[in-house]
This record gives sequence, structure tokens and C-alpha cells, in this order.
Amino acid sequence: MIGLPETVRACLFDLDGVLTSTVRLHRLAWRRTFDDFLLEYSGPKFEPFTEQDYAAHVDGRTRADGVREFLASRGIELPNGHHDDPPGAKTINGVGNRKNELLHRIIAEEGVEPYPGSVRFLEAARSAGLAIAVVTSSANGATMLDATGLTPFVQARVDGVVIRRDGLRGKPAPDAFLAAANELGVAPEHAAVFEDAQAGVAAGRAGGFGYVVGVDRTGQAAALRARGADVVVADLADLLED
Repeated sequence: MIGLPETVRACLFDLDGVLTSTVRLHRLAWRRTFDDFLLEYSGPKFEPFTEQDYAAHVDGRTRADGVREFLASRGIELPNGHHDDPPGAKTINGVGNRKNELLHRIIAEEGVEPYPGSVRFLEAARSAGLAIAVVTSSANGATMLDATGLTPFVQARVDGVVIRRDGLRGKPAPDAFLAAANELGVAPEHAAVFEDAQAGVAAGRAGGFGYVVGVDRTGQAAALRARGADVVVADLADLLED
């Protein structure tokens, strides 16, 4: 009744863009961060951060990996710095912390809500007895789950804090999804991955998971299929049978 193979015993959900509407807020914070940095760094040769840049280099990755990947695409190298570098420091972590500062400001101004269709699917998955985990590159996973009222659905959470603490590789490596499946006590072949990012779908496929659901909210269905999605839906409620 929930559109998944009968062999699936657990659901591993990305957060931003899959369960919550925060992906738009993340894009906005990244754009402001990178545009400010590039304007100062490049001067008259300034070229703004684009939606294509976000999809190719940032979406689904940890904050530091996103900064590193995007700047490398522009031929820019910065030292890693330290995790607690002040926002705006000319380091990978400094740029990332500036983005996080902006994100919290935007969330305070605009708020955040879960997608109604995702809540319906979570309710159905829980009723079907499936284990549920959230796997997100964001270090704000716990805060976002609490703010949207989704925490009661979740038995395991692997977020940016856990990824850094445990030295896990970020998406497109499957480490975080594998860690979540292990925490739930479910083999990868009996778990389904739900992702809106190309890097996340690739991670689900690389990890040998039993089913990979691509969630297309930005018109990249073909790219999600190309990276390994078994099915692509516009909303998780599309998987539910009446």
C-alpha cells in the first residue's frame, strides 16, 4: 500500500527537499554566501552562483564538501581551517559557517514546514511497521526535525554532526546511509533510500540499497534516474495507493 517492494523493512529519508521545504532556504543561503564571496574575490570578473552550481556541486553534500567542490569548480582553493572558524573567514569552514549563519537567520524570518505529502507517507510507513531514519548532510538535522514536528517518526538520525564526529564520507559516498541502516539493524538490501539530490541518489545506489526513490521537486527527474533512482516521484504521497 505504500509503493515499495515487499522486501523493504526500513525507510531512510533525506531531510531537505524530501521531508521538509527547507531546500529552498538552503539554496538562498548558499547563493547569498557564494555571491558575497565571489564578488569580493573576483571583483569585475564576478560570475554569480547558479541553480546549476547548486545541483552539481552542493546539493546533498556536507557543508564543507559543498564549499570545497563549488570553489574548485571556479578554480579557487582555500585552506580547510577549523570547524569553529568565524563566519566569513577565508577558509572552507569559514565560508560554510557563514552559510549556516545566514540559514538560521532566514529560517527565523520565514519558518519551515514539512511537506504534507511527506507527513502522509511517514504515517503510512509507520503504520506498516517500517523502521524510519533520517540521513542528512545538514548539521541542523535535530533542530529541523523538532521545528517541523517530525521527530516522533524517527528512530535513527545520521546528520552532519554525526558524519563529522564519526569521520564518515559525505554523499555521494554511501557511508551515512549505511550507518543509519546499521543503527536500525536492517541490511541495506532491505532498506529504501529517499533522496532529492543527485549525489544522494548516487549514494543510495552505491550502498546496494534495495530501492532508491528519487524525489523531483526541481525538474531533474532524468538526472535522478541517470544516477540510479528506481522510481522518481514529484511528492512522496504519489507512492501511496488509495
